[in-house]
Amino acid sequence: MENKWFLSKIRDEFKGGKINVEKTYRLLEKLDIPCNYIHVKSVFKDNDRLKQGRITIEEFRSIYRIIAHREEIIEIFNTYSGNQKFLFEKNLLQFLIQEQYALDMTTNIAFEIIQKYEPIEEVKRAHQMSFEGFIRYMGSPECQILKTDCGKVYQDMNHPLNDYFISSSHNTYLVSDQLLGPSDLWGYVSALVKGCRCLEIDCWDGSRNEPVVYHGYTLTSKLLFKTVIQSIQKYAFITSDYPVVLSLENHCSPSQQEVMADILQSVFGDALLSDMLDDFPDKLPSPKALKFKILVRNKKIGSLRETRERKGSDKHGQVEEYEEIDQDVDDEVKESKALAILEDDSQKEPGAIIAAGLPLFRRRRVKVAMALSDLVIYTKAEKFISFQHSRLYQQFNESNSIGESEARKLSKLKVALNFQTPGLPMDLQNGKFLDNGCSGYILKPHFLRDIKTEFNPNETPKDIDPVTLTIRLISGIQLPPSNHSSSNKADTVVVLEIFGVPNDHVKRQTRVIKRNAFCPRWNETFTFIIQVPELALIRFVVENQSLITGNEFLGQYTLPVLCMNKGYRRVPLFSKMGESLEPAALFIYVWYVR
Repeated sequence: MENKWFLSKIRDEFKGGKINVEKTYRLLEKLDIPCNYIHVKSVFKDNDRLKQGRITIEEFRSIYRIIAHREEIIEIFNTYSGNQKFLFEKNLLQFLIQEQYALDMTTNIAFEIIQKYEPIEEVKRAHQMSFEGFIRYMGSPECQILKTDCGKVYQDMNHPLNDYFISSSHNTYLVSDQLLGPSDLWGYVSALVKGCRCLEIDCWDGSRNEPVVYHGYTLTSKLLFKTVIQSIQKYAFITSDYPVVLSLENHCSPSQQEVMADILQSVFGDALLSDMLDDFPDKLPSPKALKFKILVRNKKIGSLRETRERKGSDKHGQVEEYEEIDQDVDDEVKESKALAILEDDSQKEPGAIIAAGLPLFRRRRVKVAMALSDLVIYTKAEKFISFQHSRLYQQFNESNSIGESEARKLSKLKVALNFQTPGLPMDLQNGKFLDNGCSGYILKPHFLRDIKTEFNPNETPKDIDPVTLTIRLISGIQLPPSNHSSSNKADTVVVLEIFGVPNDHVKRQTRVIKRNAFCPRWNETFTFIIQVPELALIRFVVENQSLITGNEFLGQYTLPVLCMNKGYRRVPLFSKMGESLEPAALFIYVWYVR
C-alpha cells in the first residue's frame, strides 16, 4: 500500500526520464519532507550510480528512505505497531500515554492525529497510521520540545507590572558596533517582533529643532526621533498585546523635549498613557489593564496628582529644574556609607559628597520640559543609590536603570539586555521569553513576588522542590555542516548547559561523532538535579570540534526548563543571529520528576 502511494506521488515527475538534484530537492519538499539542500546534494551524489548528475525513480526512492526513514524513528514505530506496518488508534494512544506523557489523551485525539498527518487515504479511512504518517507526526510542531501551553499567554496577567520579568532592550537602535556602527530602525522593529516590551531611545538635540536618536559621544549614525516613534507605532503590538515602555535616555534641551512630547502624542494618540488609570493608586497597574498602551519612562517633576491637575493646560515654555545625584563609586562598602550621608540632614554640601576621602556622588542640575514630564505616569526614572535606599524611599511608580557591570556586582549573576548583540546573552534572553506566548511578560515565581522573601540565589532554598531532569540525546537531524567542510560533514558534539541560580549552573557534553552532520547518533543520557527550576534555562549547543582553532558554533536552542515537553521531542536549532536553521534539529527523550 505504501509503495503504491509513493509511486502515485512521484511517477509524473519521471515521465521525462531521470531528474537532477534541484528537482530531487523540490520533490522531497512536495512530499512534506523538509530538507537542507547541502545534505540532499550529498545524498544525491552518493546514490547517483552512473555519476551523470541525474537519477532514476528507484534511486530517488533510496534517497527518500535515507532522508525520511530515520532508524531511531523506525525503532519507536516498530515497538508500538503489532505487525510493524501500521499503528491502530489504540497503538497510537498507547504511545502517546506511555512515551509522550499525554495522560489526558483519548481515542478521539488519536483519531484527529491520524486524520491530520496520515498521507495515505486508504490507511486514514481505516483509522490507522502508516510509518509515513508517523514520521510526519514526529516531525511536526506537536512533537517539539517547547510545551504548547508555553507558546501562548497562560499566566495570570492581573498582577502589578513589578511582579513580572519584562523583556527589555538596551541601545535598541544599534545593530552592530556600539561605537562606530549604524543606528537603524531595524533594531526597534526586530526587538518588537521578538516580543521586547521595553525599548531604549537615546535622544539628543538635532538640527532644525528635530531631536535625533544615536549613541552620544560616538561615531554611530543618527535617526530622527520622529521616524523612530513612527516605526514603533507600526510594530509595537505585532507580537504581543501587552504594554510597551519607551525608556528615554534624554539628553535634549527643554525646547526639543517639547518637540518630543508633541511627537509622542501625535503619533501614538490614545495609545499613549498620559493619565492614571485609578484616582489614587498605591501600586502599578497590571499588564492586562495596560493592553495596547505605550508608557514613557523619563525624569518626572512633581506628583501624579499634580500631573492630573495640569492635564489639558498649555505647558509650552514651562521648564523645571531639579538636582540629580550621579553615583560615582558603587562598591557595597562605600554605598552603605553614602546612604548614611544621604540620610544625615547635617550633610548638605553642594557638589560632590565625600566619604573616607573618596568622592561617592556628584550632583548636577537637570532641566525637564513640563510637557514631557507629564507624559510620565507609572514609569518615573530615578537614579539607583542602593537596594536599601530603594526599599526606604522609592515610590511605586519609580524605577531604576542599573548598568550591566554594576548589576553583575549587585546580583553576582550575568545580565543580558542587548538585542543587537548575538551570542550567549541574547540566546538566554530569547529563551527566557519564549514562555507565556512570547508576550514579553513572565510572572515571577512567588518567592520573588513576596516583599518579605528570604530567597537567596547563592543558598540552597529550603521550601522549593528540586527537579530531577533526565535527557537522552538520541540523534541529530540534518545539522548544519561545518563552514570548513566542502561537503556536508562536521565533527559534531552537543553541549547541554543549565543556567539559573549559581548552584544549578552545570555543563555537560556528548562524545564527538566524526564527519557526520547528516544523522549523527549519540544515545547518551544526562541527568541534572535542579534546585530552583522556576529560574532555570537549558541550552543545547551543537558544535563542530576543532582542536586547533576551538570548536565552531553550528546551532543552538534555549528554553525554560519548566517549558520542556516530556517524551520523544525535536529540538529546533537557531543560528548565532537567531535565525531558524530548519530542518536542523536534535532528537531527544525528556523525563523529569519533582
